[in-house]
Amino acid sequence: MIKLAIPLTASLAAISLLCSTAVAVPVSAKPILPRFVAVPKYVYDTIPRRLYKPMNQVLKRSEVSKDHRWKLEDLYPNQSAWDAEFAQVRKKLGEISGYQGKLDNASSIAGCFALDDEISLLTERLYVYANMRHHEDMAEAKYQALSDKSKKLGVEVGEATSFITPEILSLSEEQLTGLIADPSLSKYKRTLEEMLRQKPHTLSKSEEALLAQVGNVSQAPGTIFGMLNNADLKFPKVKNEQGEEVELTHGRYIQFLESKNRDVRRDAFKAMYETYGKWRNTIAATLNANVTKNLFYAKARRYPSALEMSLFGDNIPQSVYDNLIGTIHEFLPLMHRYMELRKKLLKLDELHMYDLFAPLVDEFDMDITYEEAKKTVYDSLSPLGDEYRKVLQEGFDGGWIDIYENEGKRSGAYSWGAYGTHPYVLLNHNDNLNSMFTLTHEMGHALHSYYSDDNNEYRDAQYTIFLAEVASTLNEALLMNYLLEKSTDPKEKMYLLTYYADQFRTTVFRQTMFAEFEKIVHERAEKGEALTPQEFSSIYYDLNEKYYGKGMVVDKDIEMEWARIPHFYTSFYVFKYATGFSAATSFAKQILDEGQPAVERYLGFLKSGGKDYSINILKKAGVDMSSPEPIRQAMSVFESLLEQMEQLTK
Repeated sequence: MIKLAIPLTASLAAISLLCSTAVAVPVSAKPILPRFVAVPKYVYDTIPRRLYKPMNQVLKRSEVSKDHRWKLEDLYPNQSAWDAEFAQVRKKLGEISGYQGKLDNASSIAGCFALDDEISLLTERLYVYANMRHHEDMAEAKYQALSDKSKKLGVEVGEATSFITPEILSLSEEQLTGLIADPSLSKYKRTLEEMLRQKPHTLSKSEEALLAQVGNVSQAPGTIFGMLNNADLKFPKVKNEQGEEVELTHGRYIQFLESKNRDVRRDAFKAMYETYGKWRNTIAATLNANVTKNLFYAKARRYPSALEMSLFGDNIPQSVYDNLIGTIHEFLPLMHRYMELRKKLLKLDELHMYDLFAPLVDEFDMDITYEEAKKTVYDSLSPLGDEYRKVLQEGFDGGWIDIYENEGKRSGAYSWGAYGTHPYVLLNHNDNLNSMFTLTHEMGHALHSYYSDDNNEYRDAQYTIFLAEVASTLNEALLMNYLLEKSTDPKEKMYLLTYYADQFRTTVFRQTMFAEFEKIVHERAEKGEALTPQEFSSIYYDLNEKYYGKGMVVDKDIEMEWARIPHFYTSFYVFKYATGFSAATSFAKQILDEGQPAVERYLGFLKSGGKDYSINILKKAGVDMSSPEPIRQAMSVFESLLEQMEQLTK
């Protein structure tokens, strides 16, 4: 499982959207709290587990060298400074209430927005600092309390400023158009344009209040599924490679599928889906309820469909979603070819679904220290030019990164920060290939945030989720290209090619299949068709046959996989993994093929922040996601990987 930080152009309400699957509601075009939330890229069974070499000893936080810690003093020099700013926010909340009932003219709106920005930025800084301190050692009571205090302040801020958007939206379209054209509000033009765009989907004050009350109820399908899936569902014991009876869990499942022993893989696979099969009616009911909820909100807010409602926030036309699915269909023969190659490499007469994660190459030990990883990442990003690498080096040397694991430290990795200070990166580095890719990935996020903040006003600095994975994945693509070019060992090269090919399989093909499943089930529900367990299973099985091809034995058990995918409760989200990966691959190909002109376009993308819609920002930089070209470019890279793998197997 890879952990990422995803910047969110959203208020607390929208953060709740991502985590709880509530649906799009009109929100301000700038965040109240913070511009990202650390969430795991939790795609079941996506990326193969890489070699993990634990440190011999886990240090206490107090024993960690200062050279290996991030410098949170750059945010607040001491606790007193944090406390003073906390009190300042509380004072300003009283001031902003004075604008309520007065937001009908340019002067009042400008003053309110300016104060709102000030409160938001201060609150963001308080929240980020408190939680990063908490993440250093999550058992430390002092920072647990500080984190809770910052979260409660965020709720207070949300409540105190909640009148702003509804009050402005209560103005007529003519009044809003006039405000957009007013020179004194030029700084807030995009915010007002967004409000005007959202107005057709905004209901009356009483209707909005009613929908807000329904919000907690709407979270029920995802909450129930989460409790069933993570707490109540129990799996049987299966035999591991040593012949020992071990209880099957979500965490162990992928390890079993990566076993060299085919019996272990098959038994774990069957045990997993037989268990879900016993709960098919209950889980179908929760997923059906989630679909019904989406249809309710789409109808209430006057959207043509649930899909179009989900895309509205980022102003993404449905053609982008449809184009992804259609273009991937064109290139399914490449996926089928990869399955045939996998069958050949594994020396199997039949390739089954439980063989998808079996290692194609014996474990290849790449022992890479942190210093070596930094140097390799720095060298691999030379195509991006001196300007980019100068900032990268500043990040390496300037206290941006918290490097190693210590007792109580938050697991995984992320990039975070607050506007006005440099980004921060949390790692739990181990001396292996996975950690080196994590380093370049998170520094991709960090430099995107650095450039966005450095080139935009606060309101325009936050880029969307749709764009978030582009910069991080581009760094990974350039690192992979560098490693492949430098590799002279056929075994090492095959290991790297396999790693990269599986990223395409899991992040592009598999996520597109998920996206197509969501689209089909919502369309059938919108036509009034019943979504029974049998219907879910039939749709899902047919998609697996389509995506994996005749070279794969699509085992009957896989028809129940839909029942274990948590993303289906955050509807129409997974396609962004595929589009982000495709856009990044397209950027990487252009940079490697064209050189400086493509680099300049890419740096322009990083500097754009959120001052335009995501599709427009990408298009200006040379990646038009409304066309099939970026996906085709990504597929050409995938085809090249297959050709190299085939060459090595001759």
